Amino acid sequence: MSSDPFFHPVSGFDLPRYAGVPTFMRLPHVDLDNPRLKDVQVGLIGTPWDSGTTNRPGPRHGPRQLRDMSTMIRAQNGATGVRPFEMVNCADLGDVAPNPADLHDSMGRITAFYEKVRAAGIVPLTAGGDHLCSLPILRALGKPEPLGMIHFDSHTDLFESYFGGTKYTHGTPFRRAIEEGLLDPRRVVQIGIRGTTYDSEDRDFADSVGVRVIAIEEFHARGPEDVMAEAKEIVGTRPTYVSYDIDFIDPAFAPGTGTPEVGGPSSFQALVVARLLAGVNIAGADLVEVSPPFDSSGGTAFLGVSVMFEMLCNIAGGLTQK
Repeated sequence: MSSDPFFHPVSGFDLPRYAGVPTFMRLPHVDLDNPRLKDVQVGLIGTPWDSGTTNRPGPRHGPRQLRDMSTMIRAQNGATGVRPFEMVNCADLGDVAPNPADLHDSMGRITAFYEKVRAAGIVPLTAGGDHLCSLPILRALGKPEPLGMIHFDSHTDLFESYFGGTKYTHGTPFRRAIEEGLLDPRRVVQIGIRGTTYDSEDRDFADSVGVRVIAIEEFHARGPEDVMAEAKEIVGTRPTYVSYDIDFIDPAFAPGTGTPEVGGPSSFQALVVARLLAGVNIAGADLVEVSPPFDSSGGTAFLGVSVMFEMLCNIAGGLTQK
């Protein structure tokens, strides 16, 4: 299986990486009204929205910086040899236009966008935005059947509410997704959970519905390979969503995020766990919570798009197996 040359990224041998219009990984921009949308198999999408943020804001600026830093991504995975752009047709589908003044309208816009993407048979790879972005995406992707999920994060995002009853923040999306039947909790695994806590409400909920939580202590004790083998056993062969919060990674390597937690994985381990998604039936994936105001060097965003490339390689591999 080979891709259409139209969908190949611009090479740094042909145009310097600092030149040209920055699209995700230098891919062609194909919006939802473009006739070539029917040929796209993997769509990279920005959700520049952070109205669910409860601490340091800024992830609304994440997709733009992630696009800019993604110009450094080349054609071949140096560790695995995978060349995803030659395997499947990939394109930058642009940004979902949010309404920063209305949380529920923004979520409706995101869901409507992804419903069109799903209807076109495209696997979405998303750059957030805060973690609440995952909920409206799941409302589009989880309609045919509840999805499994592999979730990399330092927080469970399973809380009931914030501030006396607010049910929609970046700390609640997966509780809502389970309640709405978008995720099968018995096929959900959360990896890297750590830090001080308000209480045990989120972990109690996880235990009550069957979500597997792998705390950072267990992750470090067992190692990425063993943990990811269990994660893949939990989600099985059915469609699975992958959600990757950049604060999964230790802030020494990824300081540009709103709710950092110390004691996390290194940048190398961050890439390894994404690489070990090979074989998962990925229905969609996201990389969220990159906040450029807290890392002006762009290092966090570059690490983020490097993780996205690893996920893209696995999505491409899965599509070629079908």
